[in-house]
Amino acid sequence: MKDTSYLPEGRRIGTPENDQYFASVKTLERAMREGRILEGIAQSCSEERMDLLLDLGGIKGVIPKSEAALEGDGSSAPRDIAVITRVGRPVCFTVTDVASDGARPVAYLSRKRAQMKCREEYVSTLTPGDVVDATVTHLDPFGAFVDVGCGVVSLLSIDCISVSRISHPSKRLKKGQQIYTVVKNIDRESGRIYMSLRELLGTWEENAAAFTIGSTVAGSVRSIEDYGIFVELTPNLAGLAERRDGVEVGDACAVYIKNIIKERMKIKLSIIDSYAPTDDLSPIEYFIDPTKVRHLDKWRYSPLVCPKIIETIFE
Repeated sequence: MKDTSYLPEGRRIGTPENDQYFASVKTLERAMREGRILEGIAQSCSEERMDLLLDLGGIKGVIPKSEAALEGDGSSAPRDIAVITRVGRPVCFTVTDVASDGARPVAYLSRKRAQMKCREEYVSTLTPGDVVDATVTHLDPFGAFVDVGCGVVSLLSIDCISVSRISHPSKRLKKGQQIYTVVKNIDRESGRIYMSLRELLGTWEENAAAFTIGSTVAGSVRSIEDYGIFVELTPNLAGLAERRDGVEVGDACAVYIKNIIKERMKIKLSIIDSYAPTDDLSPIEYFIDPTKVRHLDKWRYSPLVCPKIIETIFE
């Protein structure tokens, strides 16, 4: 059975391993004794105390505001916004007490303790090159923030999303998307972990293998320079086309492949037509099996015959 203890929030909802503990007061008490991390949906936030309220199979669940999120070193109370933005969303927690309000049993819960447990027993053990499950929590111009376990958030900077440059993370990712990422580096003093995605999206040679000289394929205009137009063929592969009037950054296009030069990592293109892009995101194609390959020591993007070396060494 796969250990789901430290998966991103939302992955436990509806699973038998999670829901079995909501069957009765006794099973919740067992979860408390075991220190089990569970998950439910925060249904509301109380007006005065700002506690998060949950329904645990008919049993009332309460996450006090002070236990609603782990911020910094955990010594300070979470901000109001960190609490109210959890309403309607999955929250992980441990059970700290099971009592009664006179009419019905009440389970007192702590998301903060679940996150501390995740940070101490899982996140602190990660090393650069580890491949981990993640969920996109929000997007900013400089990158995407991803939940790597129990709501513990890490940064996936925009330059690490793909080799092909993009203007905004929304060109690749969307909020709530489940992805795999690789640990790029770790700041041991602050405890912050920085993630990367591009190492999982294939080398130049692996991506170029899908294309042949003389074929016409779809692409996206990523930048327009004095010397030509860069067209993205895949997130980790772009080619250069001659300038053409009427083409704008962001356009979708059809391109003819004139040449593929592995020694120089060059693909020469000719734009046949351009048109307005769709808002649909293409599914992420991983060039490793992230369920089996859980660590990378090194990743070389450039072909061995190319004198220019583009690589990532995880250390």
